Amino acid sequence: MATATRDLVRKAPAETRPAGARSGRRGSSGPTIAVAQALLILWAVVSTLPLIWAVVSSFKSDPEIVADPWALPRALRWENFVRAWDSASIGTYFGNTVVVVGGGVTLTLLLSAMGAYAFARFEFRAKGVLYYFFVAGMTFPVFMALVPLFFVVQNLGLGNSLPGLILVYTAYSLPFSMFFLVAFFRTLPAEVGEAARLDGCGEVATFFRVMLPMARPGLISVGIFNFIGQWNQYLIPLVLVSDDDQFVLSQGLANLAVEQGYAGDRSGLFAGLTIAMAPILIVYVVLQRRIQAGMTAGALK
Repeated sequence: MATATRDLVRKAPAETRPAGARSGRRGSSGPTIAVAQALLILWAVVSTLPLIWAVVSSFKSDPEIVADPWALPRALRWENFVRAWDSASIGTYFGNTVVVVGGGVTLTLLLSAMGAYAFARFEFRAKGVLYYFFVAGMTFPVFMALVPLFFVVQNLGLGNSLPGLILVYTAYSLPFSMFFLVAFFRTLPAEVGEAARLDGCGEVATFFRVMLPMARPGLISVGIFNFIGQWNQYLIPLVLVSDDDQFVLSQGLANLAVEQGYAGDRSGLFAGLTIAMAPILIVYVVLQRRIQAGMTAGALK
């Protein structure tokens, strides 16, 4: 008993030292975590304050905006949104944007999913070259291709039209979508596709009936990113579209602000800006968990 007691006494300090060391490391990381949290809070405030200010200003009258930009509105002026939707043609711009972004996101998801499945599941000649060709598209600035892109679209007879914008948006969004979905399809179990082929499914049926539903988390994440990017696109429609009836929201709001000048309808402009921001905010708030699930699904599998 005496020997066992002495052995326990000798082991006790050695066993407690790592715990003390670990607690010291946790203590040293405390200030770092606090600084990181403070920076994140600051970034959140800087990001959300302009949005809140724009939404609040959309319910004011023009004299209220000029007199005190930071004060709350005396009354909620919903007529600002009605005036922006009708007289400022925001309704037309909104409809054009829904058509272009809806078509662009749908076509992007279809083409990128088919291409990513081929890259992830099949072996063919020049596979690596083609894959890195698509990946390199993410590094190419779009403004460097605006002039040849304009002439290509015009020669195809799609200039100054919504179908032309849909095709250009799709081509612009394909590199990132392909890069994301190739990595996602590689995480899906190949045994499921092989079982479907044994049951008589061809490659097309296996893709659409089996593999594509399994890739839904990744498709949702890519779709949300493409929706946000295409909805906020300004440079491409500015170059390819010149008719007022074909303007998208970002282009129409910028044109409206320039035309009004110093005698502009500020409250109507803020209302139009709020209408343009609302779909993005709603989609992100509602589907933010889907974004996180899609980004981490590959790692969890």
